[in-house]
Amino acid sequence: MKLSKRMKEVRKAIGTIEKPLPLQEAVNRLARAPKVKFDETVELHFNLNLDLKASDQGVRGTVVLPHGIGKKVRVAVFCKGDVVARAQAAGADYVGDNDLIEKVMGGFMDFDVVVASPDMMRDLSKLGKELGPRGLMPTPKAGTVTADVERAIREVKAGRVEFKSDKQGGIHLGIGKRSFDENKLVENAQHVIEAVNHAKPSAVKGNLIKSLALATTMGPGVKVAL
Repeated sequence: MKLSKRMKEVRKAIGTIEKPLPLQEAVNRLARAPKVKFDETVELHFNLNLDLKASDQGVRGTVVLPHGIGKKVRVAVFCKGDVVARAQAAGADYVGDNDLIEKVMGGFMDFDVVVASPDMMRDLSKLGKELGPRGLMPTPKAGTVTADVERAIREVKAGRVEFKSDKQGGIHLGIGKRSFDENKLVENAQHVIEAVNHAKPSAVKGNLIKSLALATTMGPGVKVAL
């Protein structure tokens, strides 16, 4: 396969990698690659030891990244009564009940995460077609359906992210930006790896993670030693 000029530069910068690298070294190698015109996202790509036909072997959870994800997270909160003022005070970007539901049904989607109080879930089911395909429908498992909306907002703003295995048995998750200090990327990655391992289904025998790779948006993937 013929490599582009940029990929030749990338290969030259990071060197030949024949085997998985320790996490710190993998982050360091990616940092050597030529930069592009925007601040790339650094991603972890997991290949999991799951029986894809078994319904009880999905992996799902949340993790708070100690150094955030490198972007402002816009939070929409569906609640009513005295919870509205509490959500606003906690830093929610958009707060409402039926008025916000109607706005979203009309095409408004200017947010990244949805949080809801339990008493709003029946009404929020109207937004299944709008929120579902984008992975934005709040759930108790993800901590986004909760009576403590203030805590959920603070954690999301601070860098809490949700992960979920896909139909191929993989998890793909951004852990920060290329501009981050290398040690901060390593710490974020360590928290994610620990959280994924902690979410191991009881039916899975042996190690949950089969292989792991680190990559940037426009860069190569580097295999990480487990």
